[in-house]
Amino acid sequence: MKRTWMSGGVAMLALVACPMAATGQVAPAAAPAQAAAPVEAMARDYVAQNRTPGIVIAYGIGDSGPVFASAGRIAMEADAAAAGPDSLWRVYSMTKPITAMAAMMLVEDGKLKLDQPIADFFPGFRQMKVLTDPANSLDSRPATTQITVRHLLTHTAGLGYSIITKGPLLKEYERLGITPGAVSAMFEAQARPLRPTSLKEFAERVATLPLIAEPGTKWSYSISLDLLPAVIEAAAGMPFEQFLQTRMFGPLNMTSTYWTVPQSEVGRFATNYAWAGDNRLPLDPARTSAYLTPPSFPYGGAGLVMSARDYDRFLHMLANGGAVGTVRVMKAETVRLAMSDLLPAGVSYAGAPSGSGGAAGPKMGYGAGGSVQLEDVAGGASKGTYGWGGAAGTVAWVDPARKLRGTVMVNYFPSDKWPLRADAARAVYAQAAR
Repeated sequence: MKRTWMSGGVAMLALVACPMAATGQVAPAAAPAQAAAPVEAMARDYVAQNRTPGIVIAYGIGDSGPVFASAGRIAMEADAAAAGPDSLWRVYSMTKPITAMAAMMLVEDGKLKLDQPIADFFPGFRQMKVLTDPANSLDSRPATTQITVRHLLTHTAGLGYSIITKGPLLKEYERLGITPGAVSAMFEAQARPLRPTSLKEFAERVATLPLIAEPGTKWSYSISLDLLPAVIEAAAGMPFEQFLQTRMFGPLNMTSTYWTVPQSEVGRFATNYAWAGDNRLPLDPARTSAYLTPPSFPYGGAGLVMSARDYDRFLHMLANGGAVGTVRVMKAETVRLAMSDLLPAGVSYAGAPSGSGGAAGPKMGYGAGGSVQLEDVAGGASKGTYGWGGAAGTVAWVDPARKLRGTVMVNYFPSDKWPLRADAARAVYAQAAR
């Protein structure tokens, strides 16, 4: 069974097919070869079965450092580097929890409120309209509710997404360049001329478009975590990238996290592939990747390239209540709030759309940029487990009850070609039970 707490990042195949379209106590570790057996076996099997050229899995319990299991290479070529803890991967929608935690830092600072209208920062959102027949026209009525920070954090703002929105609204998103994400150099050549060149311009363009639903009434996967950085930038009084570097990446020593991969690091950057039936085709080779050129603006919903080591540092901070070692970046109460069910009253989350790898699972809620499990799973994740995944197969989660965290790095579309999320969770929890 797929678990929606590890879902996310609708696979960008729509774009590919149509380019415009407190310290914990840990038991003593066993000998390394025995300690990682289930996880290492799973990683080796995925490469041996030719499901992926390479894979890296990181997991940790309590305040311990991560254990890494790696297999294969970062590309199909025989001379490609071995996959390892510091290999670089496109995490796509696993960027969303990072953006969401940045917003929660500002909530902690008192510079944002969860139920604050974003029109306080961008007045164009004060009088939004809601489509009355989304499938067939742009006819609309005035919205009766303001879009708030909570709505952006939980995909309940009524916004669309070019990778899933249909009909006339999709054409408007494409016309205005509301396509926040990089897939390949070919896609970039077509998309970039139409896109806004700043978060402010992105927000102002989005404000001119109608909504697919009344804010606060429906969970719908969206560009909300790409719009949120514009709000963060305005509230913080500094560029979004600078805020993240100052408040999160720098303090947590996340030194392999990039919006743009430097030429000096291309040798450890994985190629992204697309499965076409049983054929695996290079979609975004590392040496010519779209990620070697700065993005039109920082895509808070899908823009980061990261190592497994760096993403584990982010998860370690969450699992440990906002701190890693002596470095604290968030208060424990802020982290608990962020990883709780933040959905507006009366709204439910039934799982991410097809292609994200999260079609079914236990009872779920939704927190700040990630799903939240509302019940225990026998032999698996605990109630309160928070996480999300990416369009290219990556997945990450934090189980606060067990202080357990897990990260899986691969790069291929579609994310649910193989049952990687379920297999990885099974292996990690089997290891944790030892």
